[in-house]
Amino acid sequence: MRLRRGTAGLLVVLLGLGIAGAGCSQEKKSGTNPRTVLAAAKRHLDTTSGVRLGLKADSLPTGVNGLLAADGVGTHAPAFTGSIKVAVGGVNADAAVVATGGKVYAKLPFTSKFTPINPADYGAPDPADLLGRQGGLSSMLTSARNVKEGAQVRDGKRVLTRYTATVPGRTVAAIIPSARSSAQFDAVFTIDDQQRLAKAVLRGPFYPKADDVRYTVTFDDYGTRRVIRAP
Repeated sequence: MRLRRGTAGLLVVLLGLGIAGAGCSQEKKSGTNPRTVLAAAKRHLDTTSGVRLGLKADSLPTGVNGLLAADGVGTHAPAFTGSIKVAVGGVNADAAVVATGGKVYAKLPFTSKFTPINPADYGAPDPADLLGRQGGLSSMLTSARNVKEGAQVRDGKRVLTRYTATVPGRTVAAIIPSARSSAQFDAVFTIDDQQRLAKAVLRGPFYPKADDVRYTVTFDDYGTRRVIRAP
């Protein structure tokens, strides 16, 4: 079936506009100073009543004892409740965890009760400290250097913007103590259209005498309210 000349011309124009529009949606920039955006994201994380945290390592080098994953709710009590997975002595172990009042309790494999533990014994941080306003995950946002804004992308109804940066090792070591404090860690922060941190990806020397590790941390359900008590 032949298209009329006018109809065909209109289709060419519309297709051209669609292609151009798609390109713009991927390359559009916010126009806001990147450091201002990251500072706002820190304020949101520091003032929320609670948030669901997800943390995962791509993998750990052979022979390294450390944190593989964590998932749970953190508050500024400070407190955390959820689960962690650690690698210890070549074995991966999952444990339910509650951290509050300066103590960490875990229900270790093959046990039915929570017992106090020292997370450093497992190469893991105190999960209650992850939301610390000083020395917690949010500190990465304002200590970041060489911050550059990337393209905006759409995730459903949300518009997300990625920012690349480097984070000083001393900031990372305050979160995961085994990280090399003298190093620079590559970071990608994903900020939503409400200037809240949605995801952080960090890569660098988290463990001594081992290859670089990449951790991905996700932040969901801002405004979560949870009273977390010792078991």
